[in-house]
Amino acid sequence: MLTGVYIFSYVDRTVLTLLVGPIRRDLQISDTEVSLLHGFAFAIFYTFLGLPFGRLTDRYHRIGIVSIGIFVWSVMTAVCGFARTFGQLFLARIGVGVGEAALSPAAYSIITDYFPPDKRSRALSIYVLGSYLGMSLAYLIGGGLVALLESAPTWDVPLAGALEGWRIAFLLVGLPGLLLAPLIWIVREPRRRGTLQQAGAAMKSVPIVELLGYMRIHWKTYSAHFLGFGLLCLLINGMALWTPTFLIRVHGWGVGQAGAAYGLMIGIFGGSGVVAGGWISDYLQKGGHRGACFIAAAVGSALAIAPTIAMPIVGDSRLMLLLMAPALFFGGVPFGLAVSALQQITPNQMRGQVSAMYQFFNNLLGIGCGPLAVALVTDYAFKDEMALGYSMAIVGGVSALIASIILLLGIRPYVTSLRLADSWKRDGD
Repeated sequence: MLTGVYIFSYVDRTVLTLLVGPIRRDLQISDTEVSLLHGFAFAIFYTFLGLPFGRLTDRYHRIGIVSIGIFVWSVMTAVCGFARTFGQLFLARIGVGVGEAALSPAAYSIITDYFPPDKRSRALSIYVLGSYLGMSLAYLIGGGLVALLESAPTWDVPLAGALEGWRIAFLLVGLPGLLLAPLIWIVREPRRRGTLQQAGAAMKSVPIVELLGYMRIHWKTYSAHFLGFGLLCLLINGMALWTPTFLIRVHGWGVGQAGAAYGLMIGIFGGSGVVAGGWISDYLQKGGHRGACFIAAAVGSALAIAPTIAMPIVGDSRLMLLLMAPALFFGGVPFGLAVSALQQITPNQMRGQVSAMYQFFNNLLGIGCGPLAVALVTDYAFKDEMALGYSMAIVGGVSALIASIILLLGIRPYVTSLRLADSWKRDGD
């Protein structure tokens, strides 16, 4: 259920990537403004509301928090279809981010309480797989949907009047999500495990000062985690927004063809990379490698560097697709591990808040800066929209390289944090 909800959330946030052309045309905006709609508009409140939602997750009913979030982001995705200016669409995208900020901190905490440590990386990787399946469906279904909707200049909608095809696309992907808001209540709220104890009983909540004090003790681990995985998120989000446009603009593909091809590639290779990362990490952990999450993530990141650089700059479309496969696979390996590593070193009463801090850096670097960095290099360094592939190669390659180095340096501090965490793991966590 949680993975299904995550799929819907990614469809709603990602469909914008297939609507770049008509939105630019109708609203008269630039690549940089499109990147702001995809990145900062979505991330600004998603990022800053994450910590309050994380604190609520650590104290209150997590399923209820998820249900409210689903309702808000589904409605606001539909509202995007009625925006008449860049500012209005920017505000609607902020609303999407507000709703989605409630999901992952709660989902991470719920899944961690459902599964024992030796299965946790796989379980959390299955959840994170939802992001890749969501992007895949957005491109596969959205590409065909956009191609269909573009066959007519406007569509007559009851009460709303004549709407362009891209506006209908937002309505069609947003409103069905409302069905999930009540349906998520069939998931049982699990007993909290891995809690901090006080006078022999689990503490209800942890003051912010104590949370910051705990993170200060483990600052090397958290710093390496937030920055390393955040840079990988920058890579993934920069590619996710601009690859369909790259296929259309540089390789001359149609929107339906670009959406179907990238959707299949990211679903098959990116998704299998996420699942493989979880299995590899659990296997290494069973073999006695306590730093398994960081080890597997660093190796995956390093193996993604070469194909990430080469893929957008080769001229032949078949070779480009061939290179896209390992770029997506190895780039996907770290993402389930990022969540698993965080949960294993963080007490239950802090997991929602620490997960929200992870989301803060993830979204600030990834969703906020990834698409924008590619657009800025295209618009201001090359000053040529046809140089988009070179911008993607530069931003993606540099991000993957630096992330690999940081994750390698983080292995030893992470193992130290795991050993220190053994002292408070008293209830089968």
